[in-house]
Amino acid sequence: MIYYSPLFIAEKPNNGLIKIHGGTLFDYYFVIDKNMNGKQRTDFIIQQYLDGLLHLINKYENDKKMKIRGTSYIINKRTAEKIGFEIMETDILQKIILIYNYFNILISNSIAKNKLSFPKLNKTQTFGTDVDQLLKRKEYIEKLNKSLKSTIANNL
Repeated sequence: MIYYSPLFIAEKPNNGLIKIHGGTLFDYYFVIDKNMNGKQRTDFIIQQYLDGLLHLINKYENDKKMKIRGTSYIINKRTAEKIGFEIMETDILQKIILIYNYFNILISNSIAKNKLSFPKLNKTQTFGTDVDQLLKRKEYIEKLNKSLKSTIANNL
């Protein structure tokens, strides 16, 4: 596992595919500022995802065919598509892993929302793309990342 930002982790490539993940429960607990409200925390998490994604893009920019896949209950379809991802079928193994880790996801989601918040696993979506698609949207990702950083800084 490689941290590309404090809340964005990726597995090492395997057969031309990189699986990406949000941070762990410990990452959420220790990285997210306790003084942030729910909206600020969600903005911060998305900003950290974008920051990590930019680092991943930079690392693999010469391997444009490298596939990237992740499953999220935080990123919505519209945002994912704007940054270059498309919706994919969530495989049964991933669904089982999510159910198995429900307690950790519940706590992480509650930290993210700054209140007890039960994640709707049926709203979880798998997103996929390749480095080439991300490179085409890199400028947009950078602008969104910068905008969220500015919003977070101005609201603290």
